[in-house]
Amino acid sequence: MASRDDVGGPGDALPTVAAPRGYKRPESVLVVIHTTAGEVLLLERRHPAGYWQSVTGSLRWGETAAAAAVREVREETGLAVDACLIDCGYRNRFLIEPPWRERYAPDQTSNLEHVFRVEYTHRPAIRRNLSEHVRHGWWPAREARARAQSRTNREAIDRLLSDE
Repeated sequence: MASRDDVGGPGDALPTVAAPRGYKRPESVLVVIHTTAGEVLLLERRHPAGYWQSVTGSLRWGETAAAAAVREVREETGLAVDACLIDCGYRNRFLIEPPWRERYAPDQTSNLEHVFRVEYTHRPAIRRNLSEHVRHGWWPAREARARAQSRTNREAIDRLLSDE
């Protein structure tokens, strides 16, 4: 069952544990990139096909959530967001879905997701990582919300809408 995890404060580090050999860390970031006009950037994943999302990615072992967010945005869009990344102050815990299950240790069934956002006054030029994404687009927040595949991505966009 997916749930929100409000334990600890924004950016609190989890206890460091030894990295299980060959497995991903069950902790990730979601970064919603948007404009002051209310447009949201979404990327279509190469696998699974047709899966639209904001920037996402796993934390590396020993990496902070903020560092992972900056790295993932740069890798997936070419944008440097070191100075403008905003920690949304909440995290989500959700079950790891079947398409990604094999990447995690057998005893890991859930993932902790840290949510961030980046706001621009205009649409920046995007240099998409072609090995991960087939296309990208900017949509008004309500349309982006309808297109986003993950529940937590839709909820993050909802929070943007509630701030308007």
